[in-house]
Amino acid sequence: MYHRSLFEIVMEAGKAIGLLTLEMQDEEELFASPLTLRAVEAQLLIMAHTLGNVTPVLHGKLSQVDWNGWAALHDKLRRGVQPRREETWYAISALVPQTLALLRELRRRQPVWFETGY
Repeated sequence: MYHRSLFEIVMEAGKAIGLLTLEMQDEEELFASPLTLRAVEAQLLIMAHTLGNVTPVLHGKLSQVDWNGWAALHDKLRRGVQPRREETWYAISALVPQTLALLRELRRRQPVWFETGY
């Protein structure tokens, strides 16, 4: 149940980020839009915080995730550290898609980890 809840939170935040950035052509467009950037960073904070709470076993099963990247982003977003443009863009263009793909693949290979009764 716990893994499923984490999975759903991360997937929903990732989906929201995808929708918020879908029409954007490049990095400049995102950073020129303060409201969209704020919404994207709020979803990134949710993802980073949630991923920071995965169990050690799940962490090990997702060894390809850039855990250091997520931790650095989480720290900057949580503390409001500026500038964080590089970390935010890296998250949107690499961390989010990679992490979502790895989570989907793990759930496909080991569905029992994500069942409600587990």
